[in-house]
Amino acid sequence: MVHVLSSRTLLRPADPERSRAFYGEQLGLAVHREFGTGPERGTVYFLGGGFLEVSGRSDPAGQPPSQAVRLWLQVEDMAAAHDELSAKGVGIVRPPLREPWGLIEMWIADPDGTPIVLVEVPADHPLRYRPGI
Repeated sequence: MVHVLSSRTLLRPADPERSRAFYGEQLGLAVHREFGTGPERGTVYFLGGGFLEVSGRSDPAGQPPSQAVRLWLQVEDMAAAHDELSAKGVGIVRPPLREPWGLIEMWIADPDGTPIVLVEVPADHPLRYRPGI
């Protein structure tokens, strides 16, 4: 088996500066490292237990992002996340909603349309607490 030491999700945005402003300023992700120079330089953000690298540039033809790629970000307090992101001008695709499976989810998208699911795991959810185990 491959021994994985670290991992990251790579995004190639249509407009790297716009994406760096979104992930760094609007979402407030902390920078792990930066590399290269110029508009297509790379920025790697902390993403909970992993990393998100925004570098290079996608095909400028304006193709929509693949719906096969989504980011799933767990937050501590969904109401606070909703208020903060709304105040920063982040478009809310779908406001927070408790799903039938018990998680609270809110949907947003990055500037290229990559879907981002913000998730709060309530204190009584089996992902946090399983009686008898």
